Amino acid sequence: MAARSRLARVLGIDPGLNITGYGVIEYRGREAALVEAGVIRLPPSNGDNLSARLEKLFESVREVIAEFEPEKICLEEVYSHAGYPRTAILMGHARGVICLAARLSRVSVISLPAKRIKQAVTGNGNASKLQVQRAVQHHFSLNGVPHPPDVADALAAALCYVHSQASGAASGSERRTIRLGRGSDFSKGLRL
Repeated sequence: MAARSRLARVLGIDPGLNITGYGVIEYRGREAALVEAGVIRLPPSNGDNLSARLEKLFESVREVIAEFEPEKICLEEVYSHAGYPRTAILMGHARGVICLAARLSRVSVISLPAKRIKQAVTGNGNASKLQVQRAVQHHFSLNGVPHPPDVADALAAALCYVHSQASGAASGSERRTIRLGRGSDFSKGLRL
């Protein structure tokens, strides 16, 4: 009789500077169960409090990591639109502190493109927010769609990783794992 694979835990995060969604799931093979999902709400921007908001995000993510002890963190890549370059830069700040929180907690980060996440959970890489919410609702047999959509996006990122592990397609995402050794500088340790 083959040994049953062990239960693993993954944290999905949808980064943001106003609301950051997170979702923790446990999985074995393709079977995934919801452990916890929620949002981290940051103080509104007042023009000069970016550092304080990033610090709050960093501390909150560290708390979630400490409480749920995930083996991996799945993080949606920053989507940039030519018409909104400032948004991409600000999201880069949020992703940076999340990656730092993961690194200091010794948890690997898996970066996933939004289209790949949508494709994995809905079958359509161009799915709408509502389609992602409904797919996550269906997968976890929830009474309603996860709200706000940031929660569904975080859970979808985690599910995408689980599906890639179960299908053996993880080698593509593993190349995107961020692994920084002690004392490494970013130019040597960042593998994308």
